[in-house]
Amino acid sequence: MSHSESPPSSSSVVDVSSQWRLLLLLLILPLPGLVMTLSPRSVALWRRSNKVSTINACHWSELADGALMVHCSGLRLTEVPVGLTNRTTRLFLNKNLISSLPADSFSDLFLLNELDLSHNQLSFLEVGCFNGLASSLRFLDLSSNQLSTLDPAVFDGLQVITNLTQNPWHCDCRMQLSMPRLDLDSASLAEVICQTSDLPNLGAVGLPMLLLMEDWDLCRCVRRTHDFLTLVTMFLWFFMLISYLVYYIRENEAVAREHLEYLKFLEILRPPCD
Repeated sequence: MSHSESPPSSSSVVDVSSQWRLLLLLLILPLPGLVMTLSPRSVALWRRSNKVSTINACHWSELADGALMVHCSGLRLTEVPVGLTNRTTRLFLNKNLISSLPADSFSDLFLLNELDLSHNQLSFLEVGCFNGLASSLRFLDLSSNQLSTLDPAVFDGLQVITNLTQNPWHCDCRMQLSMPRLDLDSASLAEVICQTSDLPNLGAVGLPMLLLMEDWDLCRCVRRTHDFLTLVTMFLWFFMLISYLVYYIRENEAVAREHLEYLKFLEILRPPCD
């Protein structure tokens, strides 16, 4: 006996469809457990567009005064992370791939005291990149980058101990104007070397920047006043010598004249010969 199969009821079709939709919804929604179990020592770094968020292994530790020390070293970052807490006082961004600092890169970190940007690919510092740090920043490490020159306006208002070593510096007028604004690390003064210079044929290449600045005014491409002072000294010495000779001759003339008059007087007193 053959049995005809009855078609599935509409209610069962709806139940299956609802189950699939529920399953898809569970797969799309984030699991609350995963969100709540994120390590408290990870810092959420937001891109500047605020559209994409990523969680990187930036580790932070709380200091005794409640401030934070944040380490973002060696994460292959290409820009300064945005969204770091303003409690940050020490920030380590060394050993990354950061090539430039735009304006207001650290403007929210008004308590930042130490900033390490060493071993990156920095070649350009935009004016205003250190805005907001004038009253707090005291240590700045820019060593081992690709910086070749500095705009003096970049360091307006800063009073910071700076490490500039291991950069391919081009020693020019802008460098000369920037250096007095910085309190260079005394241990690294001799290692700020001119790789190129506006004085290429005068032995400037390979010299420490500070040594070159002592002898040359790079804004006018002329030697400083050492030669002029030497010339003035020699002129004064020569003038004194000539003056002494003139005085000596005049004094001798007076003595000789008195002696001649004395001889004439003796001749007058001498009795005539018989």
